[in-house]
Amino acid sequence: MEVAQLQKRFLELISTVYQEGFLDDQFVQLQKLQDESNPDFVVEVVSLFFEDSEKLLNNVATALQQPIVDFKQVDAYVHQFKGSSSSIGAQRVKNACGAFRNFCEEKNLDGCLKCLQHVKNEYALVKSKLEYLFMLEQQIVAAGGMIPVIP
Repeated sequence: MEVAQLQKRFLELISTVYQEGFLDDQFVQLQKLQDESNPDFVVEVVSLFFEDSEKLLNNVATALQQPIVDFKQVDAYVHQFKGSSSSIGAQRVKNACGAFRNFCEEKNLDGCLKCLQHVKNEYALVKSKLEYLFMLEQQIVAAGGMIPVIP
C-alpha cells in the first residue's frame, strides 16, 4: 500500500478513536514523550498496559468467583485498572471502571459481574484499535514514510 494511503488511514483511525471516546488527551501527552532517542516509547508503555490489564482482569474475575467475595479487594483491582487506563488515555475503559467501583462499594455481585463484562469489552475494543494503530505506524515507517503528526 502507498505511504499516502497508509497515512490517511492512520489519521482517520486517530480521528475515530478520539471521536468515539476510546482515547483522550492523555494519549496525546504520552505520544509527546516519544522522541528519536526512544522511538518505541508509546508502544512499550501500551504493551505494559496490555500485560498488566490481562492480569488485573483475571484477578478481578477470580475474586468475583469466590464463595465469599472480598469487594474491597475487587475494588482495589478495579481502582488499579482505572488508574492504568487513565495513564494511557483509555477513556472508555477508565469510565467503565468508575461505574464498576460503585457496584463494589454497594457489594452488588450481579452489578459487578455485568460491569466486569463491560470493562472486558471496552478493553478488548481499545486494545484492538491501538494494535491496529501501531501496525499502521510500522507499515508507514517500513514504506519509507513519516508518521503523521496528530492535529
